[in-house]
Amino acid sequence: MTQLVVTDVSVRFGGITALDGLSFSVEPGQICGLIGPNGAGKTTLFNCVSRIYDTSSGSITLGDTDLLALPAHRIAHHGVARTFQNLGLFPSLTFLENTMAGAYARSRVGYLRAVTRVGVAKEERTLRTQAFELLDFLGLSHLAFEKAADQPFGTLKRLELARALAAKPRLLLLDEPAGGLTHGEVDELTEVIRRVRDSFGLTVLLVEHHMAMVMGISDHVVAMNFGRKIADGAPETVRSHPEVVSAYLGAPA
Repeated sequence: MTQLVVTDVSVRFGGITALDGLSFSVEPGQICGLIGPNGAGKTTLFNCVSRIYDTSSGSITLGDTDLLALPAHRIAHHGVARTFQNLGLFPSLTFLENTMAGAYARSRVGYLRAVTRVGVAKEERTLRTQAFELLDFLGLSHLAFEKAADQPFGTLKRLELARALAAKPRLLLLDEPAGGLTHGEVDELTEVIRRVRDSFGLTVLLVEHHMAMVMGISDHVVAMNFGRKIADGAPETVRSHPEVVSAYLGAPA
């Protein structure tokens, strides 16, 4: 269980400032909700943590690891996994195969062993077993051999979570996991996220517009607007903060 620390992070795209001196921390084992209107910079921060974007200034650390010193392809090796607003699955692959794809960072099969096939079958059996266990944990084992393309959106959201967990992360980034779900599916997802955090001992950073879900599940909430932090603290404190009310309702702070 590892602390995430974001310190004075700024991101500029030409003349546009997407993040403006953002700082906050997430304690080990917490679920931290990151909220704000569209364009507040939430997904930009996710893309910095997962190294899709470079920062203009500042630092992001996970425990003793300087995440900004890593190339994108090494992020999963250091314990960061994420889901996306738009599903990033392989539609033609089965649920089991999609989940196994998330474990690539833990694979010990390099180029030479892949060519010679030495030890490949044994590792693949291990990964298949672990992937099936994850699907079972998320209530998806009955779909293990079904193709992702044939299933409803809410089910695929859980599959993407299984794929992220296959990497055995320390930090799990969930980017609008409730988007497109029904109220019943949102309630179910809320319990799943809690169970995932508790069972796997993860730190979770959650971007979500579904306020009832965020306030109900988060230990800590960070509110953003125009790339800046406007409130930071317990859900009940952030919910009533004047700048948060203004940002969402358009009323004077």
